[in-house]
Amino acid sequence: MTQTGVRYDGDTWDLASSVGATATMVAAARAIASSGDKPLISDPYAEPLVRAVGVDFFTRLASGELKLEDLDAGASDSGATSGMARMTDNMAVRTRFFDDFFTSAGGGNSAPAAGGGNSAPDAGKAGIRQAVILASGLDARAYRLAWPAGTTVYEIDQPEVIAFKSQALAELGAEPTAERRAVACDLRFDWPAALKAAGFDPSQPTAWSAEGLLGYLPPEAQDKLLDTITELSAPGSRVAVESGPTGVGDADRDKVLARMQETAERWREHGFELDFADLVYIGERNEAGAYLAERGWRLGRRTIGELLADNGLPPLPEDDEVGNFSELQYVTGILE
Repeated sequence: MTQTGVRYDGDTWDLASSVGATATMVAAARAIASSGDKPLISDPYAEPLVRAVGVDFFTRLASGELKLEDLDAGASDSGATSGMARMTDNMAVRTRFFDDFFTSAGGGNSAPAAGGGNSAPDAGKAGIRQAVILASGLDARAYRLAWPAGTTVYEIDQPEVIAFKSQALAELGAEPTAERRAVACDLRFDWPAALKAAGFDPSQPTAWSAEGLLGYLPPEAQDKLLDTITELSAPGSRVAVESGPTGVGDADRDKVLARMQETAERWREHGFELDFADLVYIGERNEAGAYLAERGWRLGRRTIGELLADNGLPPLPEDDEVGNFSELQYVTGILE
């Protein structure tokens, strides 16, 4: 199965193509991370949602038919951080980070990470009852987290993605654990109007998440998104974002592209083709945390290395600096 096409203004996708396929890829990683004797996360909907999308490659991964060691076999030494096993670890700690963020924002107690560590500033009983998940993809938090009574969870994504997930979860007999309101709108369009039309109240504190999203936006679109989140947030609101490297020089850019091509080639050998380099925007951009801090958000940060250590997972290779991956940070903020 071949998915091709460079990003362009107005492009669209479903969960088997382009950017949408990365949502299915992440769900497959969550399914893997939810299996085993002592899984770090629990997402019972990840595997059936991947199966419903119908991409054989991801279905075999999520079900365990295709083993991580088979997929990563033959990777070069330079491919350490791009392998599926490494990505599964990254998705596990990322998922737990955002799970804990929403639990804390709602006033619950986040599960302590192995080795300690707290990702949020003044993490505690915030009591927020309005959550917005941007580019929700196959995220099933509205169904699997223990949301406090009275919580409304807004999920924003492309209309085709929202329709697919809503139908697939209904067919599974899944019931939301909060009031779920799906907002079918491309983030490049007037999503604030669509969000408000769905009942969103900007006068109330909100918990926002931008998970695995910013790298798929051009730099100026990232800034606009963070500006809009700030404009729609009442004092006491919270935000959690994944913030990647802010600048990649020409030499590192070539290394990043080579890494992506190597990963794509290994996947192609197993029957699925997706050119990652066509999907992301590599280059200079504002660091998301610093940008939010300038707009009144009080921040907490955890690096990817710290999250891996907190959760008892192997560290990044010390000599792996391709794409400045070690600079990947998970940022939380409270609007003062």
